[in-house]
Amino acid sequence: MEMNGSREIAAPRDQVWAALNDPKILKACIPGCQEMSGSAEEGFTATVKQKVGPVSATFKGHVKLSDVVPGESYTISGEGKGGTAGFAKGGADVRLEESSGGTLLSYDVKASVGGKLAQLGSRLIDGFSKKMADQFFENFQRAVEGPAEEPAAPEDVTAEAAPEKKKGWLGRVMGGNT
Repeated sequence: MEMNGSREIAAPRDQVWAALNDPKILKACIPGCQEMSGSAEEGFTATVKQKVGPVSATFKGHVKLSDVVPGESYTISGEGKGGTAGFAKGGADVRLEESSGGTLLSYDVKASVGGKLAQLGSRLIDGFSKKMADQFFENFQRAVEGPAEEPAAPEDVTAEAAPEKKKGWLGRVMGGNT
């Protein structure tokens, strides 16, 4: 399976780079991640629970970084084993570029699966993988950018300034406003 994409993140490149190397942020962004530890220098270990079609498994894996160009790019590679469900292994080239909106994060992924997962068929696996990548990058973008600002609430209208309510059928019968 191969997949690529990019996402515009409204944050400086150094902030995005730091987040890509922070196990706490990564754990919060990876769907189904139960545990994550390690460092960019030594590699990360993780436990991720997922359900792919009829197959549910807990994957334990190790990921290491190579070809690291601080603040710009790295290659991530690893393997996760899910017991009888099978395994997943692969890698991704991740690049950061300055953009008018902050930082453009681009990725190219190559992965393969084996065991029961491989029996599910490439369409199901590819769809699941795309969904997981989209969820991760959406979560990552929110984590780096912070919560979206909500529109300001309208000012409270006092009773004197509020327009007179129309009388409904009960108001007409009772002679008051409803």
